[in-house]
Amino acid sequence: MQKVLSTMRKAIEKYNLIQDGDRIAVGVSGGKDSLVLLKALKDFQKFNLYKFEIVAVNIDIYSGNENYEGLKNFCKELDVELYIEKTDIFNVVFDLRKEKNPCSLCAKMRRGALNSVCQKLNCNKLALAHHMQDVITTFFMSLFYEGRLSTMLPISYMSKADITLIRPLYLTHEHKIINASKNMPILKSKCPADQDSKRKEIKELVARLEKEIPDSKKRIEHAILSPESYNLLNLVENFKNKK
Repeated sequence: MQKVLSTMRKAIEKYNLIQDGDRIAVGVSGGKDSLVLLKALKDFQKFNLYKFEIVAVNIDIYSGNENYEGLKNFCKELDVELYIEKTDIFNVVFDLRKEKNPCSLCAKMRRGALNSVCQKLNCNKLALAHHMQDVITTFFMSLFYEGRLSTMLPISYMSKADITLIRPLYLTHEHKIINASKNMPILKSKCPADQDSKRKEIKELVARLEKEIPDSKKRIEHAILSPESYNLLNLVENFKNKK
């Protein structure tokens, strides 16, 4: 956990993610990433100068048919309030809409539910557990499926909901999260799309690239995090100046 805390602290300070007086809703699905984020933020809260509150928020997409006892006990041990919002998202996405590519709609509905809960609980920030692997995967998904260079940001303001979204694990690598999640009550996902998604395919592609081109993931990360390494716009400007 100490290694996760180190990179999380770096992200918080680099991107100014947390300020005194914040009330932060932490999205917890029950997966390894969100459990590690919740524990890391609780530890950071104890041993830091920042004075902020955290509340764990779970969006139950299965209409109350999921067992969250492990998550409840985990939050109780951490002395963190847990709020569970029951929804029928799974039924809408898979049974009513019968979506062929369900991930996008599901994510959009879950984000809407999270924003509503944040407002209900008077939280000014929402913390999600996306890490560096997610940042890289999103970059390639945008490139291959949307034709643009884009990825998730460490912090963004959602004006419609008046909530600031933060990603404290932005600079944290997945293997550190896996190590920190040992002995945590990880809730196994029941989503049928988990093993057959574009995101999973891209993640596997990046893993193959790392095997074939050593340190490629490190270079991709550097390219994303270091704006000074971009030269695409410079090429465009040079072309304009020559005309």
